[in-house]
Amino acid sequence: MRIPALFAAGLLAAIPALTAAQAQETKEIGHVNTALTNLGLTRSHRVVIERFDDPEVKGVSCYISQARTGGVSGMVGLAEDPARFGLSCSVTGPVQVAPGANRGERGENVYESNTSLFFKETRVVRFLDEERGVVVYMAWSTKLVDGSPYNAVAVVPIR
Repeated sequence: MRIPALFAAGLLAAIPALTAAQAQETKEIGHVNTALTNLGLTRSHRVVIERFDDPEVKGVSCYISQARTGGVSGMVGLAEDPARFGLSCSVTGPVQVAPGANRGERGENVYESNTSLFFKETRVVRFLDEERGVVVYMAWSTKLVDGSPYNAVAVVPIR
């Protein structure tokens, strides 16, 4: 009986550390409230816009908008956010792809955001289309068992 309780306590203790690590890599640009919850006594449902930079491609910033669940469960981090998002990336300086950047057909993860307490994340994967001279970013949602068909794509020229 003690082991599951200790395991759960350890997981709950690790969540703020994971969130803090992610917060250093992204910057919240802003949000809009989409629905009032609990008569305004708790955080409302919202769409949040965050910026992140690709560590292997200098001169590119990406912006992702994601739905965030409000209410009591959203405030304490127990809510499951919808797997819906938008993605846009833009050139912010000279684009330079690092020699170590993954060039395979499976791409390379450049962004992750937890969208439920367990087993669901929004991820952005980078692909290089060197034939056309562009970097392609695809956002998608991991979902226990089947994944998710929801996705978004942004393309940035390397030239």
